[in-house]
Amino acid sequence: MKIGILSFAHLHAEAYIQNLRAIKGVELLGIADEEKERGDHFAELFQTRFYNSYEQLLEDGPDGVIVCSENSKHRPLVELAAAHGVHVLCEKPLATTLDDAQAMLDACTEAGVTLMTALPMRFSAPIVEFKQQLDSGSLGLVYCLNTTNQGRMPVHERAWFVDPILAGGGAIMDHTVHLVDIMRWCMGSEVVEVYAQANRILHADMVDVETAGLLMLTFDNGVFASVDCSWNKPFNYPTWGGLTMELISERGLTVVDAFRQNLNVFLQDPASNAWVYWGSDANQAMIEEFISAIKENRPPLVNGEDGYRALEVTLAAYQSADTNQPVRLA
Repeated sequence: MKIGILSFAHLHAEAYIQNLRAIKGVELLGIADEEKERGDHFAELFQTRFYNSYEQLLEDGPDGVIVCSENSKHRPLVELAAAHGVHVLCEKPLATTLDDAQAMLDACTEAGVTLMTALPMRFSAPIVEFKQQLDSGSLGLVYCLNTTNQGRMPVHERAWFVDPILAGGGAIMDHTVHLVDIMRWCMGSEVVEVYAQANRILHADMVDVETAGLLMLTFDNGVFASVDCSWNKPFNYPTWGGLTMELISERGLTVVDAFRQNLNVFLQDPASNAWVYWGSDANQAMIEEFISAIKENRPPLVNGEDGYRALEVTLAAYQSADTNQPVRLA
């Protein structure tokens, strides 16, 4: 099976190359990028072919592609892949507007190709176990959740992450979708109301987007949840951040930490703190699911509709923060 990567704008593309190469029977066709300097650099770094255009890569007949462009540029690449009959795994958030997200869903449906959203936390071992506990009924009736997806402001990794046009926002756009998707999936319930507050107290001198956000969500099953999606970690924090969930249910408290499988190494000379992750690789499991869905001609575990729903809540959070009022979802 041949897989290509469209754009290397997103830093996750670097990991996806390694994930693809770890799967037996999968060939990395190459990478295409509209920025030649960036494409040449990563093609040389990872010893793969660089295509001068997205069309050129697609004309070489990949079975699937991974779209890793800036958020606002997802739609044209997904539509282009669909027009070539190629299955797509698209980085999150699926788009920056609901119109774009719907157009992507429509294009892939009409072309009969898979559209999967890159939401790797669906494949995190602790979260999979958490869902199994919920499904078994062992945790009892769910009352509420307190969740966090915090991290460093990613300006030093990729500057476009703090560009309101290219990224579609700041911390809320970057981090909300993961937790919304997990909660929807685990509970089988949809968000019906969003209330949000946002600020730019942290890094106010560096960026024009929000760097902190707090959301209150109400689900149609009566459960309410909080989401802290802030860029509140210092730049010298040893990892990008983390994702946690605390569930209050009739059986008590359940705490989930998706990135607890790690070692903290404190070095004296030179003085530094290193964060070494040794646990299960959610990205690897997500890429393997994309490949399996193509091979088995079936929908993937997390699809384009899931990406649309997560984006819908995220955009409602911005509307709420702007109006200082709760926003009801259809």
